[in-house]
Amino acid sequence: MARKRFDDSNCSVARALNEVGDWWSLLIVLQAMYGTRRYVDFQQELGIAKNILCDRLSRLVDNEVLAKVNVGEHGARYEYRLTDKGRDLFPVVIALRQWGDKWNPAPNGSALDLRDRATGRPIGQMHVSDADGKPLTVRDVFLPEPADDAG
Repeated sequence: MARKRFDDSNCSVARALNEVGDWWSLLIVLQAMYGTRRYVDFQQELGIAKNILCDRLSRLVDNEVLAKVNVGEHGARYEYRLTDKGRDLFPVVIALRQWGDKWNPAPNGSALDLRDRATGRPIGQMHVSDADGKPLTVRDVFLPEPADDAG
């Protein structure tokens, strides 16, 4: 039988994918970053089936990526807002967007023009850096062997 969950995995990537790993979940998080908060607006913006949207919103709330907030003055009206945990996905989403623009560009060839709100300047390319800020590639890093506590 295929494995469906990785809650007990030692791999942090596998555990993270449990929470936001399917494409609908990440697109919902992206829409929330754009300011979408209401169920009907997520449904309209994404063109997602209602049952899938309900499932993904519930999972994102359960995993504390989004918070479901009652904003109704007279009766229940809910909004979905990013939590600190959800906002911390911002560099992940930007890195995926930049990777997609490079390797699978839009049919019209234009990349999303994200800009710094304070300066109006385009944002830079995401990269991994060392402790001094020097960019690193996958060839520049390694996983050290775990320390042996038996001796």
